[in-house]
Amino acid sequence: MGHKEHESVLISRTLGRVAYQSKHLPISEGFRTLRTNIQFSTGRKQVKTLVITSSQSGDGKTTTSSNLAIVMAQQGKKVLLIDADMRKPSLHSIYHLPNRKGLSTVLSGQQQLEDMIIPTDIPRLDLLTSGPVPPNPSELLGFEEMEVLINQARDLYDFVIIDTPPLLVVSDAQILLNLCEMSLLVLKSGKTTKVDAKKAIHLMEKAEAKFLGVSLNQNKEKKMKDAYYYNEEKTR
Repeated sequence: MGHKEHESVLISRTLGRVAYQSKHLPISEGFRTLRTNIQFSTGRKQVKTLVITSSQSGDGKTTTSSNLAIVMAQQGKKVLLIDADMRKPSLHSIYHLPNRKGLSTVLSGQQQLEDMIIPTDIPRLDLLTSGPVPPNPSELLGFEEMEVLINQARDLYDFVIIDTPPLLVVSDAQILLNLCEMSLLVLKSGKTTKVDAKKAIHLMEKAEAKFLGVSLNQNKEKKMKDAYYYNEEKTR
């Protein structure tokens, strides 16, 4: 691993847990605001499953997934965070956990879900790592077993967050959109183009996803690197 790549991994690990390690920073407050807005948007419905994706790599979807899971757990909910990015997994690295088994081994019938869930060092937050990178991630996610797994997780937890690959890179996220009760698109200020954002939203609409809106990272107009929630109309 080169110096720049190593530095990038360290930064990712730090930002991925910032809501736990630095609760009073503005960025941590941003994730709590995101949590509140999600809860407000769902009203009194018992919505428990959320897919988080982005248009391209590097938009901050994994950082958002991890920190949203943390602030949900801090609120007293029992949370499961699933790494469904079986092409470029990173959540196990953020939580310093092994990735020899996980989602891919459950979907391929080698393991049971309950046996693959790993408690993190954060109270009430568990992780299902991606497992070994399979030769056919899209096919595995399209199996009926994935729907069964999500339903099992929903029965076991108060809230389930699924981190997926970017929408415009591979088709994996599109497969999961219809299996969950809601979805969130992460964009990065100064990086994500309007064209990519519209393409991603179009794909979500095409998949008939229950689209909540977008989370905008590193919003310089607000003068703080934070997570903000916008409804769908803001992206048009």
